[in-house]
Amino acid sequence: MNPIGFIGVGNMGNPMARNLLEAGFPLVVHDLRPASAENLLKKGATWAESPEIVADQTDTVITMLPNPGAVESVMLGEKGVLNHLNSHSTWIDCTTNSPIVFQRIAKEAISVGIKVLDAPVTNAVDGAERGELVFFVGGEFEVFEQAKPILEPMAEKIFYAGGLGHGNLTKLITNMLWFVNACAIGEALVLGAKAGIPLTNLSEMIQASAGNSWVAQHDIPSIFAGHYDPSFTLQLCVKDLRLIDQLSQQYNIPLIMGNQARTIFQAAQAKYGQDKGEMYVVKLLEDLVGLSLQIEQD
Repeated sequence: MNPIGFIGVGNMGNPMARNLLEAGFPLVVHDLRPASAENLLKKGATWAESPEIVADQTDTVITMLPNPGAVESVMLGEKGVLNHLNSHSTWIDCTTNSPIVFQRIAKEAISVGIKVLDAPVTNAVDGAERGELVFFVGGEFEVFEQAKPILEPMAEKIFYAGGLGHGNLTKLITNMLWFVNACAIGEALVLGAKAGIPLTNLSEMIQASAGNSWVAQHDIPSIFAGHYDPSFTLQLCVKDLRLIDQLSQQYNIPLIMGNQARTIFQAAQAKYGQDKGEMYVVKLLEDLVGLSLQIEQD
C-alpha cells in the first residue's frame, strides 16, 4: 500500500491522521511544529522535514491547515507540493478554505494531471478523535468514489457536495449557522438566568424543544464549565466569518445574521484575544450584563 501524505497534524489533523494509521494506512506527515506529530511517529508514521518531501514520497496528499494562506504556502511555488507530486496523484484539501483560493490552486493542479478534492469537515475535535467527522466533498464524482476508502476511517458521514469548491461552500454555510446559533445560545441562557430559571433545567429544556441544535448539545457544557471550548479559537471563527462575508459579496446576498455574528465574534476577539475559545462570544454577553453562567462542577 502506497503511503498517504498528511500535512497539518494540529488539533484536527492529528486525530484524523491517527485514525488513518489505526486503519492500516501508512503515513508520511509534516507540520510546522514537529512536536505535534510525536504520537503519530510512535504509531508508525514517517516524518518529513518539508511539504515537498511529503509529495516526493506519496501519491495522495491530505492537507488540514488553518487558513487559505497556509494552503497557498504549502501547495504553490518551487518547493510547493504541486511541483513535487507525480501526475495522476491526488490532493485532498480538508482545510476550511476560501472557495476562490481553493479553485485557483485546484485549476493549477488539474492542469498538470493531479486529481483534486475539497473535503472540509465538521463535528469538532471530539468528532475527529472518535473518527466521527462529517465530510463535505467537492470534485469529480469518480475521484470522490476513489477517495472514499481513505476518508472512511475518519468519518461518520461523507457527503458528495458537487463540483470543485462545493465542499468549502457547504462548510462555510454550515459554519455560518453554527456561529449565529452560538451568539443566540448566549442570549437565551443569559435571559433565562436573569429570569431565575435554573441553568441546568434550562439547558435540558432547550435540548428537548424546537430550540435544540448541535451548538446547544455540544457547546452549552463548555459555557457551564467556564472554558468556552478552547479547541476552536476565536481567530478561526473570525477567519471563517470573513470568508462567509466574501461569499455574500460574490453572490450579492445580504447576510444580515451572518454579518451580525461576525461583528460579535470580532468584538470577543478584540476583548479576550484571538486564541480564546469560540464560545467566548457568550462571555462577552455575560460580562456586559454582569452575570456568570459557570456552574460548579461536582
